[in-house]
Amino acid sequence: MHATAHIAAIGTAVPDHDIHDAFIQWARSRLPDARSARVFDRMAGRAAIGHRWSVLPRGTDGGSPVDAGGFYARDLLPGTAERMRLYAEAAPKLGIAAIDALRAQVPLDGITHFVVASCTGFVAPGIDQIIAAELGLSPSVERLLVGFMGCYAAVAALRSARHIVRSDPAARVLVLCVELSTLHLQDNPTLEPLLAMLQFGDGAAAALVTAEPTGLALGQPFATTLPDSAALIRWDITDSGFAMHLSGEVPARIAVGLANPDFAAAATGGRDPGEIDGWAVHAGGRSILDAVENALHLQQGALAASRGVLADFGNMSSATLMFVLARLLGGPPIHDGVALAFGPGLAAEGFGFRSAA
Repeated sequence: MHATAHIAAIGTAVPDHDIHDAFIQWARSRLPDARSARVFDRMAGRAAIGHRWSVLPRGTDGGSPVDAGGFYARDLLPGTAERMRLYAEAAPKLGIAAIDALRAQVPLDGITHFVVASCTGFVAPGIDQIIAAELGLSPSVERLLVGFMGCYAAVAALRSARHIVRSDPAARVLVLCVELSTLHLQDNPTLEPLLAMLQFGDGAAAALVTAEPTGLALGQPFATTLPDSAALIRWDITDSGFAMHLSGEVPARIAVGLANPDFAAAATGGRDPGEIDGWAVHAGGRSILDAVENALHLQQGALAASRGVLADFGNMSSATLMFVLARLLGGPPIHDGVALAFGPGLAAEGFGFRSAA
């Protein structure tokens, strides 16, 4: 018999700089013609995002990063090296803020393992080492850094924590997802990339995973991939940051995939969607949530936690799913839940969960 791993609690953190409205105005000004601007306005209005938060410093006049004096207020946008210097400074701070929010809920003494997921920056020593030193964790703590998996990296991080606890019931695993997506603004004056960038914000979430029967019990993980879809979601490392490519075909491809009983079964861990009473779907965008809800014939409100996170924070890559789980932790008991995220590949990964007995 293996121990059951549980998420005891989740702490979340975002910066205090809301850049959503400033980005909309900037992006609209980059479009080449009135027709494109009208389409952008319509899509921005339908995005169901009210706020996106950024670690980018305010301009010298207190304004947005795209205004005069801001990080992006120049003809040639910052290079990758400059963006990575800001990542090395800001990612540990935001991650520690999420861990502090977790510590306010549960004791964090005796940590044995530290799993960190982040795909929006690179630094060595890694942010896992930087944060571990700042927290005063023992050098004997085993660390794992999950990088560049994108939006489903939280699944990989929590899945790894589950495996650790099942093999060592005394383990106390600290899991952290921290993403600074707004470091990667690209000056591409075409509609699709600007609409993709419209989705993304910064955030961090930390969880404690142990065998203690409290919070959410982590069930069987699952993974699958949509065929012939590898080019639909990708990151390209360029001389001016990481260029995100999020095809407008993604929601329709997800809907078509979930209409296939075999793919739907693989993407829900073999469960009947009608019997699932808790949904933690990565809030990758309103159209993606609509595709999941419609393809699986979910009841209205089934994805309320995901839609709430999208409205308040946008898509924070790997941290987003943790924000959704945090909301479910504070809600009614869940008997049979599914966490599901889509990302580069186009892969679908997730796990089952339920409220602790």
